[in-house]
Amino acid sequence: MRVLLTGATGFVGAQVLKSLQNKSVSIRAISRQKEFSFSQYKNITEVVNTNNFFTESSEWYESICKDIDIIIHLAWYAEPGKYLESPLNLVCLSGTLDFAHSAAKSGVKKFVGIGTCFEYDLTKSDPLEIDSPLNPLFLYSTSKVAAFLSLSKYFENEGIDFLWNRIFYLYGEGEDDRRLIALLRNKLSSGNSIDLTSGDHVRDFLDVETAGSLIAESALGLNIGPFNVCSGKGQSIRQLAEKIADEYGRRDLLNFGARKDNLSDAPFVVGVRTKIIKS
Repeated sequence: MRVLLTGATGFVGAQVLKSLQNKSVSIRAISRQKEFSFSQYKNITEVVNTNNFFTESSEWYESICKDIDIIIHLAWYAEPGKYLESPLNLVCLSGTLDFAHSAAKSGVKKFVGIGTCFEYDLTKSDPLEIDSPLNPLFLYSTSKVAAFLSLSKYFENEGIDFLWNRIFYLYGEGEDDRRLIALLRNKLSSGNSIDLTSGDHVRDFLDVETAGSLIAESALGLNIGPFNVCSGKGQSIRQLAEKIADEYGRRDLLNFGARKDNLSDAPFVVGVRTKIIKS
């Protein structure tokens, strides 16, 4: 089995790559980090570098898809604090659609895309099933929904399997320092206080290593259509912050209510786990 992995050195991509090491696959990795060493990954047969994956030519896309069975497309703009309303989402959407067209022309058997829980209608306080209504509020999630709907119909018409992994709230190895859990750990480990909202919002948190395994397993299995990459369990931000603070014995550094709650934030975002269908 030959797998093409985009975004191979990213926060999620690195964990998918790690999980694929235990599988009987050969990997063609696409990366923007030319100095990154893939030497520890024994089943990577080729590394292709790109300055900007989403602006490459159709000929380039076709060349990297040659002799590939499964594509796991993780690349997308995701800089914390900027990605939700960045116009770069439109560049990613356009490039993804061009890439998918070239993949189909090259004879790929399965295309795996990466979505987000933000695609769902988050105005309800119900667990999110894969067929729950969609209602994206950001340019990021709107672009993801556009990719999901377009590629679902396109690959159906082409007779190609299509899987769409919707990722919930991830944390863990390689996490950007600006993200909540990394920020908490950095502040608490240095003995610095941190201003937080009330912490009442409930979220579905999942270790990125587990997410990488779920994505790899579903890609190599028989799953198609939407797929929730989540824990299936909810906990409040207050509960999470206090649990982390207890590791340092410093709940006193958590200033709940020092920041106002964002009224546009959904109060409850918890998914229903999708079962892996083994091949």
